[in-house]
Amino acid sequence: MAFNRSKFSRSSTTSSSGSLLSKVPLWVLRFLQFIFAITVIGLYAQDLRRAHNAHVYSDSKWGYATAVGVIGAVSSLVLAWPRLSSVAWPWDLVVFILFTALFGLFGKMFIHENAEGVSGVKRMKNAVWIDLINMLLWFVTAIYGMIMFFFLGKSKSLHTGRATV
Repeated sequence: MAFNRSKFSRSSTTSSSGSLLSKVPLWVLRFLQFIFAITVIGLYAQDLRRAHNAHVYSDSKWGYATAVGVIGAVSSLVLAWPRLSSVAWPWDLVVFILFTALFGLFGKMFIHENAEGVSGVKRMKNAVWIDLINMLLWFVTAIYGMIMFFFLGKSKSLHTGRATV
């Protein structure tokens, strides 16, 4: 019985993390998620800081927006690791829901508001669209993770090629 090297080589099995070609779009999406989450923090936290400096009540809606931005930024950095992308899709859905609530909350408040030269209202109208972009980015990565988990994650083990991983 001859030893069949090709049967045991890594090229005959598929890696759960995929090829470099499949990693680059994920890294781009995670990078964009990070940038837009930092933008959300900057847009909403300045009102919290202004209220703190004036010793007045800061609205919990702005605290929620800042917290969602922090969760999104940290999550995008942690989930940029390609091996996590196929198993982290539930967390992507959670962050998607958080940004959906954020978009709905501030969208209802500011989309139909007339800015009339008020810079704070203009900034908040822009923040609503940044929230929408974040929401869509997290939705895309959640769908990508689900596809990787349910459809493309059916690979064979490296050493024997018998077990489904």
